[in-house]
Amino acid sequence: MLSLEMIQDAKKVLEGVATVTPLFQSKCINPDADVYIKCENMQVTGSFKLRGAYYKTVNLTEEEAKHGVVACSAGNHAQGVALAAQKKNIPAVICMPAGAPLAKVEATRSYGAEVVLVPGVYDDAAAKATELKNEKGYTFLHPFNDDYVMAGQGTVGLEILEHLEDVEVVLVPIGGGGLISGVACAIKSLKPSCKVYGVQAAGAPSMYNSIRDGKIETLEEVSTVADGIAVKQPGDKTFEMCQKYVDGIVTVTEEEIASGILLLLEKHKMVAEGAGAVSVAAAMHNKGDIKGKKTVCVISGGNVDINILDRIIDKGLQVNGRLTKFSLTMIDKPGQLTRLLQIIAEEGANIFNVTHDRMVRSVAVGKCVVDVTVETRNKEHCEELIKMLVSKGYDVK
Repeated sequence: MLSLEMIQDAKKVLEGVATVTPLFQSKCINPDADVYIKCENMQVTGSFKLRGAYYKTVNLTEEEAKHGVVACSAGNHAQGVALAAQKKNIPAVICMPAGAPLAKVEATRSYGAEVVLVPGVYDDAAAKATELKNEKGYTFLHPFNDDYVMAGQGTVGLEILEHLEDVEVVLVPIGGGGLISGVACAIKSLKPSCKVYGVQAAGAPSMYNSIRDGKIETLEEVSTVADGIAVKQPGDKTFEMCQKYVDGIVTVTEEEIASGILLLLEKHKMVAEGAGAVSVAAAMHNKGDIKGKKTVCVISGGNVDINILDRIIDKGLQVNGRLTKFSLTMIDKPGQLTRLLQIIAEEGANIFNVTHDRMVRSVAVGKCVVDVTVETRNKEHCEELIKMLVSKGYDVK
Protein backbone atom coordinates (compact mmCIF):
# COMPACT_ATOMS: atom_id res chain seq x y z
CA MET A 1 0.00 0.00 0.00
CA LEU A 2 1.17 3.55 -0.77
CA SER A 3 3.15 5.11 2.07
CA LEU A 4 5.42 8.06 2.78
CA GLU A 5 8.37 5.65 2.98
CA MET A 6 7.69 4.48 -0.59
CA ILE A 7 7.55 8.06 -1.83
CA GLN A 8 10.83 8.90 -0.09
CA ASP A 9 12.44 5.81 -1.64
CA ALA A 10 11.12 6.86 -5.05
CA LYS A 11 12.81 10.24 -4.61
CA LYS A 12 16.18 8.51 -4.15
CA VAL A 13 15.62 6.23 -7.15
CA LEU A 14 14.66 9.17 -9.39
CA GLU A 15 17.81 11.17 -8.65
CA GLY A 16 19.58 11.78 -11.96
CA VAL A 17 16.56 10.53 -13.94
CA ALA A 18 13.76 13.01 -13.21
CA THR A 19 14.32 16.74 -12.95
CA VAL A 20 13.63 18.65 -9.75
CA THR A 21 11.29 21.08 -11.49
CA PRO A 22 11.10 24.81 -10.69
CA LEU A 23 8.59 26.29 -8.25
CA PHE A 24 8.13 30.04 -8.55
CA GLN A 25 5.74 32.78 -7.52
CA SER A 26 3.15 34.17 -9.92
CA LYS A 27 1.72 37.64 -9.30
CA CYS A 28 -0.88 37.48 -12.08
CA ILE A 29 -2.96 34.34 -11.47
CA ASN A 30 -5.06 35.56 -8.55
CA PRO A 31 -4.63 38.95 -6.79
CA ASP A 32 -6.34 37.63 -3.66
CA ALA A 33 -3.95 34.72 -3.07
CA ASP A 34 -0.18 34.17 -2.93
CA VAL A 35 0.12 31.76 -5.86
CA TYR A 36 3.10 29.64 -6.87
CA ILE A 37 3.58 27.36 -9.88
CA LYS A 38 5.16 23.89 -9.75
CA CYS A 39 6.39 23.37 -13.30
CA GLU A 40 6.09 19.68 -14.17
CA ASN A 41 5.63 20.82 -17.77
CA MET A 42 9.41 21.32 -17.62
CA GLN A 43 9.98 17.71 -16.55
CA VAL A 44 11.80 15.21 -18.76
CA THR A 45 9.25 14.06 -21.42
CA GLY A 46 7.25 17.22 -20.62
CA SER A 47 5.17 15.71 -17.81
CA PHE A 48 5.25 14.33 -14.27
CA LYS A 49 4.46 10.86 -15.61
CA LEU A 50 8.11 9.87 -15.93
CA ARG A 51 8.38 9.79 -12.13
CA GLY A 52 5.82 7.03 -11.58
CA ALA A 53 6.64 5.12 -14.75
CA TYR A 54 10.34 4.91 -13.91
CA TYR A 55 9.84 3.96 -10.27
CA LYS A 56 7.43 1.22 -11.30
CA THR A 57 9.81 -0.08 -13.98
CA VAL A 58 12.73 -0.21 -11.55
CA ASN A 59 10.61 -2.33 -9.20
CA LEU A 60 9.63 -4.94 -11.80
CA THR A 61 10.85 -8.44 -11.07
CA GLU A 62 13.32 -10.04 -13.46
CA GLU A 63 10.53 -12.27 -14.75
CA GLU A 64 8.15 -9.31 -15.32
CA ALA A 65 10.81 -7.33 -17.17
CA LYS A 66 11.71 -10.31 -19.36
CA HIS A 67 8.19 -10.43 -20.82
CA GLY A 68 8.27 -6.76 -21.86
CA VAL A 69 5.73 -4.15 -20.80
CA VAL A 70 2.45 -2.84 -22.16
CA ALA A 71 0.77 0.39 -21.09
CA CYS A 72 -2.20 2.56 -21.99
CA SER A 73 -2.09 6.32 -22.10
CA ALA A 74 -3.42 9.50 -23.67
CA GLY A 75 0.21 10.44 -24.17
CA ASN A 76 2.17 11.46 -21.08
CA HIS A 77 2.30 8.09 -19.31
CA ALA A 78 3.14 6.63 -22.72
CA GLN A 79 6.27 8.77 -22.95
CA GLY A 80 7.21 8.07 -19.35
CA VAL A 81 6.94 4.30 -19.81
CA ALA A 82 8.72 4.41 -23.16
CA LEU A 83 11.68 6.31 -21.75
CA ALA A 84 11.81 4.21 -18.57
CA ALA A 85 11.72 1.00 -20.61
CA GLN A 86 14.43 2.33 -22.91
CA LYS A 87 16.69 3.11 -19.95
CA LYS A 88 16.18 -0.41 -18.55
CA ASN A 89 16.40 -2.13 -21.98
CA ILE A 90 12.86 -3.51 -21.73
CA PRO A 91 10.61 -3.83 -24.83
CA ALA A 92 7.51 -1.61 -24.56
CA VAL A 93 4.14 -1.55 -26.33
CA ILE A 94 1.93 1.49 -25.71
CA CYS A 95 -1.79 1.64 -26.51
CA MET A 96 -2.96 5.21 -27.13
CA PRO A 97 -6.32 6.73 -28.13
CA ALA A 98 -6.40 7.35 -31.88
CA GLY A 99 -7.18 11.00 -31.15
CA ALA A 100 -4.13 11.55 -28.96
CA PRO A 101 -2.06 14.60 -29.94
CA LEU A 102 0.39 13.75 -32.71
CA ALA A 103 3.23 15.30 -30.73
CA LYS A 104 2.68 12.78 -27.92
CA VAL A 105 2.40 9.85 -30.32
CA GLU A 106 5.62 10.73 -32.14
CA ALA A 107 7.47 11.46 -28.90
CA THR A 108 6.50 8.03 -27.57
CA ARG A 109 7.80 6.37 -30.72
CA SER A 110 11.02 8.37 -30.47
CA TYR A 111 11.80 6.62 -27.17
CA GLY A 112 11.71 3.26 -28.92
CA ALA A 113 8.24 2.02 -27.96
CA GLU A 114 5.77 0.35 -30.32
CA VAL A 115 2.59 2.46 -30.47
CA VAL A 116 -0.85 0.92 -31.01
CA LEU A 117 -3.52 3.52 -31.82
CA VAL A 118 -6.98 2.57 -30.54
CA PRO A 119 -10.28 4.22 -31.60
CA GLY A 120 -11.95 6.02 -28.68
CA VAL A 121 -10.59 7.53 -25.46
CA TYR A 122 -8.20 6.43 -22.71
CA ASP A 123 -10.52 3.69 -21.40
CA ASP A 124 -10.68 2.08 -24.84
CA ALA A 125 -6.87 2.10 -25.01
CA ALA A 126 -6.84 0.49 -21.55
CA ALA A 127 -9.09 -2.33 -22.77
CA LYS A 128 -6.74 -2.96 -25.71
CA ALA A 129 -3.70 -2.99 -23.43
CA THR A 130 -5.39 -5.59 -21.21
CA GLU A 131 -6.19 -7.66 -24.27
CA LEU A 132 -2.53 -7.58 -25.39
CA LYS A 133 -1.36 -8.42 -21.87
CA ASN A 134 -3.50 -11.55 -21.85
CA GLU A 135 -2.65 -12.49 -25.42
CA LYS A 136 1.12 -11.82 -25.45
CA GLY A 137 2.05 -12.17 -21.78
CA TYR A 138 3.29 -8.60 -21.40
CA THR A 139 3.60 -7.03 -17.96
CA PHE A 140 0.96 -4.31 -17.61
CA LEU A 141 2.05 -0.90 -16.27
CA HIS A 142 -1.06 0.93 -15.12
CA PRO A 143 -0.91 4.73 -15.53
CA PHE A 144 -2.37 5.56 -12.12
CA ASN A 145 -3.89 2.65 -10.15
CA ASP A 146 -0.59 1.28 -8.87
CA ASP A 147 1.26 1.86 -5.59
CA TYR A 148 4.68 2.30 -7.23
CA VAL A 149 3.29 4.70 -9.83
CA MET A 150 1.55 6.76 -7.15
CA ALA A 151 4.73 6.79 -5.07
CA GLY A 152 6.74 8.12 -7.99
CA GLN A 153 4.21 10.88 -8.58
CA GLY A 154 4.26 11.68 -4.87
CA THR A 155 7.81 12.99 -5.18
CA VAL A 156 6.23 16.15 -6.60
CA GLY A 157 4.70 16.70 -3.16
CA LEU A 158 8.05 16.22 -1.42
CA GLU A 159 9.64 18.83 -3.69
CA ILE A 160 6.85 21.33 -2.99
CA LEU A 161 7.41 21.01 0.77
CA GLU A 162 11.19 21.27 0.38
CA HIS A 163 10.95 24.52 -1.57
CA LEU A 164 7.94 26.10 0.15
CA GLU A 165 7.69 24.93 3.74
CA ASP A 166 4.84 27.31 4.63
CA VAL A 167 2.57 26.23 1.75
CA GLU A 168 -1.10 26.25 2.78
CA VAL A 169 -2.95 24.94 -0.29
CA VAL A 170 -1.96 22.71 -3.21
CA LEU A 171 -4.12 22.41 -6.35
CA VAL A 172 -3.53 19.21 -8.33
CA PRO A 173 -5.01 18.05 -11.66
CA ILE A 174 -6.93 14.77 -11.54
CA GLY A 175 -7.51 12.26 -14.31
CA GLY A 176 -7.33 8.76 -12.89
CA GLY A 177 -5.92 10.10 -9.63
CA GLY A 178 -2.33 8.84 -9.54
CA LEU A 179 -0.71 12.26 -9.20
CA ILE A 180 -2.99 13.62 -6.50
CA SER A 181 -2.85 10.32 -4.58
CA GLY A 182 0.93 10.51 -4.32
CA VAL A 183 1.10 14.27 -3.73
CA ALA A 184 -1.65 14.24 -1.11
CA CYS A 185 -0.11 11.28 0.72
CA ALA A 186 3.28 13.00 0.86
CA ILE A 187 1.94 16.40 1.93
CA LYS A 188 -0.63 15.18 4.44
CA SER A 189 1.92 12.82 6.02
CA LEU A 190 4.44 15.63 6.55
CA LYS A 191 2.19 18.69 6.90
CA PRO A 192 -1.43 17.75 7.76
CA SER A 193 -2.50 21.40 7.97
CA CYS A 194 -1.89 21.96 4.27
CA LYS A 195 -5.06 21.60 2.17
CA VAL A 196 -4.91 19.51 -1.01
CA TYR A 197 -7.61 20.09 -3.63
CA GLY A 198 -8.06 18.14 -6.84
CA VAL A 199 -9.11 19.77 -10.10
CA GLN A 200 -10.98 18.03 -12.91
CA ALA A 201 -12.35 19.19 -16.24
CA ALA A 202 -16.13 19.66 -16.07
CA GLY A 203 -16.34 17.46 -19.17
CA ALA A 204 -14.60 14.53 -17.43
CA PRO A 205 -15.54 14.61 -13.71
CA SER A 206 -15.10 10.91 -12.91
CA MET A 207 -13.29 11.32 -9.56
CA TYR A 208 -15.42 14.34 -8.63
CA ASN A 209 -18.62 12.32 -9.09
CA SER A 210 -17.20 9.26 -7.36
CA ILE A 211 -16.06 11.14 -4.25
CA ARG A 212 -19.33 13.07 -4.13
CA ASP A 213 -21.39 9.88 -4.23
CA GLY A 214 -19.07 7.77 -2.08
CA LYS A 215 -18.53 5.05 -4.70
CA ILE A 216 -16.55 4.54 -7.90
CA GLU A 217 -18.61 5.65 -10.89
CA THR A 218 -18.04 5.38 -14.63
CA LEU A 219 -18.88 8.19 -17.02
CA GLU A 220 -20.67 7.31 -20.24
CA GLU A 221 -18.48 9.75 -22.16
CA VAL A 222 -15.86 12.43 -21.63
CA SER A 223 -15.30 15.60 -23.63
CA THR A 224 -12.54 18.05 -22.84
CA VAL A 225 -9.53 19.81 -24.34
CA ALA A 226 -7.65 18.41 -21.34
CA ASP A 227 -7.03 15.05 -23.02
CA GLY A 228 -4.49 14.01 -20.39
CA ILE A 229 -7.20 13.81 -17.71
CA ALA A 230 -10.08 12.56 -19.87
CA VAL A 231 -10.65 9.39 -17.82
CA LYS A 232 -14.07 7.73 -17.51
CA GLN A 233 -13.38 5.84 -14.27
CA PRO A 234 -10.88 6.32 -11.42
CA GLY A 235 -9.00 3.39 -9.96
CA ASP A 236 -9.98 1.69 -6.73
CA LYS A 237 -6.59 2.51 -5.15
CA THR A 238 -6.64 6.15 -6.22
CA PHE A 239 -10.25 6.49 -5.10
CA GLU A 240 -9.26 5.20 -1.66
CA MET A 241 -6.32 7.61 -1.46
CA CYS A 242 -8.50 10.56 -2.45
CA GLN A 243 -11.07 9.64 0.17
CA LYS A 244 -8.31 9.43 2.77
CA TYR A 245 -6.13 12.45 1.96
CA VAL A 246 -7.82 14.92 -0.41
CA ASP A 247 -9.73 17.87 1.08
CA GLY A 248 -12.00 18.45 -1.89
CA ILE A 249 -12.36 18.33 -5.66
CA VAL A 250 -13.45 21.15 -7.95
CA THR A 251 -14.16 21.33 -11.68
CA VAL A 252 -13.28 23.89 -14.33
CA THR A 253 -14.99 24.57 -17.66
CA GLU A 254 -13.39 24.44 -21.11
CA GLU A 255 -13.41 28.24 -21.23
CA GLU A 256 -11.65 28.44 -17.87
CA ILE A 257 -9.03 25.92 -19.00
CA ALA A 258 -8.40 27.95 -22.15
CA SER A 259 -7.99 31.12 -20.10
CA GLY A 260 -5.46 29.31 -17.89
CA ILE A 261 -3.40 28.20 -20.89
CA LEU A 262 -3.52 31.72 -22.32
CA LEU A 263 -2.40 33.33 -19.05
CA LEU A 264 0.59 31.01 -18.74
CA LEU A 265 1.57 31.68 -22.35
CA GLU A 266 1.18 35.42 -22.18
CA LYS A 267 2.35 36.26 -18.67
CA HIS A 268 4.96 33.57 -18.05
CA LYS A 269 5.95 32.56 -21.61
CA MET A 270 5.12 29.01 -20.55
CA VAL A 271 3.37 26.24 -22.49
CA ALA A 272 0.92 24.04 -20.60
CA GLU A 273 -1.41 21.43 -22.02
CA GLY A 274 -5.08 21.46 -21.04
CA ALA A 275 -4.62 18.91 -18.25
CA GLY A 276 -1.65 20.84 -16.91
CA ALA A 277 -3.49 24.17 -16.83
CA VAL A 278 -6.59 23.09 -14.87
CA SER A 279 -4.94 23.93 -11.54
CA VAL A 280 -4.14 27.44 -12.75
CA ALA A 281 -7.69 27.79 -14.09
CA ALA A 282 -9.04 26.81 -10.67
CA ALA A 283 -6.87 29.40 -8.93
CA MET A 284 -7.82 32.11 -11.44
CA HIS A 285 -11.51 31.53 -10.89
CA ASN A 286 -11.39 31.04 -7.09
CA LYS A 287 -12.20 27.35 -7.06
CA GLY A 288 -11.30 26.05 -3.61
CA ASP A 289 -10.47 27.93 -0.44
CA ILE A 290 -7.36 29.89 -1.52
CA LYS A 291 -8.10 33.51 -0.62
CA GLY A 292 -5.20 35.01 1.31
CA LYS A 293 -3.33 31.68 1.30
CA LYS A 294 0.02 30.52 -0.01
CA THR A 295 -1.15 28.29 -2.86
CA VAL A 296 0.74 26.01 -5.24
CA CYS A 297 -0.68 25.11 -8.64
CA VAL A 298 0.83 21.92 -10.06
CA ILE A 299 1.20 22.29 -13.83
CA SER A 300 1.28 18.60 -14.62
CA GLY A 301 2.36 18.70 -18.26
CA GLY A 302 3.23 20.81 -21.29
CA ASN A 303 2.69 18.43 -24.21
CA VAL A 304 0.03 20.48 -25.94
CA ASP A 305 -0.99 19.65 -29.50
CA ILE A 306 0.40 22.55 -31.56
CA ASN A 307 -2.30 21.93 -34.17
CA ILE A 308 -5.04 23.06 -31.76
CA LEU A 309 -3.08 25.62 -29.74
CA ASP A 310 -4.33 28.51 -31.88
CA ARG A 311 -7.93 27.47 -31.22
CA ILE A 312 -7.26 27.27 -27.50
CA ILE A 313 -5.72 30.75 -27.56
CA ASP A 314 -8.71 32.15 -29.45
CA LYS A 315 -11.06 30.60 -26.89
CA GLY A 316 -9.04 32.11 -24.06
CA LEU A 317 -9.12 35.54 -25.71
CA GLN A 318 -12.89 35.28 -26.09
CA VAL A 319 -13.34 34.34 -22.42
CA ASN A 320 -11.27 37.35 -21.37
CA GLY A 321 -13.22 39.71 -23.62
CA ARG A 322 -10.24 40.38 -25.84
CA LEU A 323 -11.59 38.76 -28.99
CA THR A 324 -15.24 39.37 -29.83
CA LYS A 325 -17.40 38.47 -32.82
CA PHE A 326 -20.75 40.17 -33.43
CA SER A 327 -23.24 40.55 -36.28
CA LEU A 328 -25.36 43.49 -37.28
CA THR A 329 -27.84 44.37 -40.03
CA MET A 330 -27.48 47.68 -41.84
CA ILE A 331 -28.46 49.51 -45.04
CA ASP A 332 -26.56 48.29 -48.07
CA LYS A 333 -25.42 51.63 -49.46
CA PRO A 334 -22.01 53.05 -50.39
CA GLY A 335 -20.13 54.42 -47.40
CA GLN A 336 -22.11 52.55 -44.74
CA LEU A 337 -19.43 49.92 -44.12
CA THR A 338 -16.76 52.60 -43.97
CA ARG A 339 -18.80 54.49 -41.37
CA LEU A 340 -19.17 51.35 -39.25
CA LEU A 341 -15.47 50.58 -39.35
CA GLN A 342 -14.66 54.20 -38.48
CA ILE A 343 -16.81 53.98 -35.33
CA ILE A 344 -15.06 50.78 -34.29
CA ALA A 345 -11.64 52.34 -34.87
CA GLU A 346 -12.55 55.46 -32.89
CA GLU A 347 -13.48 53.25 -29.93
CA GLY A 348 -9.95 51.85 -29.95
CA ALA A 349 -10.84 48.31 -31.09
CA ASN A 350 -8.65 46.52 -33.62
CA ILE A 351 -10.56 44.97 -36.50
CA PHE A 352 -9.55 41.35 -36.91
CA ASN A 353 -11.98 40.20 -39.61
CA VAL A 354 -15.02 41.55 -41.52
CA THR A 355 -17.58 39.63 -43.63
CA HIS A 356 -20.21 41.52 -45.67
CA ASP A 357 -23.19 39.45 -46.90
CA ARG A 358 -26.25 40.78 -48.77
CA MET A 359 -27.51 37.29 -49.73
CA VAL A 360 -29.01 36.31 -46.38
CA ARG A 361 -32.62 35.23 -47.03
CA SER A 362 -34.07 36.65 -43.84
CA VAL A 363 -32.73 40.13 -44.58
CA ALA A 364 -34.83 42.60 -46.54
CA VAL A 365 -33.79 43.84 -49.98
CA GLY A 366 -31.54 46.85 -49.59
CA LYS A 367 -29.97 45.61 -46.37
CA CYS A 368 -26.99 43.38 -45.56
CA VAL A 369 -25.48 41.45 -42.68
CA VAL A 370 -21.99 42.31 -41.49
CA ASP A 371 -20.03 39.93 -39.22
CA VAL A 372 -17.18 41.60 -37.42
CA THR A 373 -14.42 40.14 -35.25
CA VAL A 374 -12.52 42.67 -33.17
CA GLU A 375 -9.73 42.70 -30.63
CA THR A 376 -10.54 44.66 -27.48
CA ARG A 377 -8.61 45.38 -24.27
CA ASN A 378 -10.96 43.53 -21.94
CA LYS A 379 -14.63 42.75 -21.27
CA GLU A 380 -15.38 46.32 -20.23
CA HIS A 381 -13.93 47.69 -23.46
CA CYS A 382 -15.97 45.17 -25.45
CA GLU A 383 -19.17 46.21 -23.67
CA GLU A 384 -18.40 49.89 -24.29
CA LEU A 385 -17.97 49.21 -28.03
CA ILE A 386 -21.27 47.35 -28.30
CA LYS A 387 -23.05 50.06 -26.33
CA MET A 388 -21.68 52.73 -28.67
CA LEU A 389 -22.81 50.83 -31.78
CA VAL A 390 -26.31 50.40 -30.37
CA SER A 391 -26.46 54.14 -29.56
CA LYS A 392 -25.63 54.84 -33.22
CA GLY A 393 -28.67 52.83 -34.30
CA TYR A 394 -27.06 49.50 -35.17
CA ASP A 395 -28.89 46.25 -34.38
CA VAL A 396 -26.04 44.28 -32.82
CA LYS A 397 -26.22 40.57 -32.10
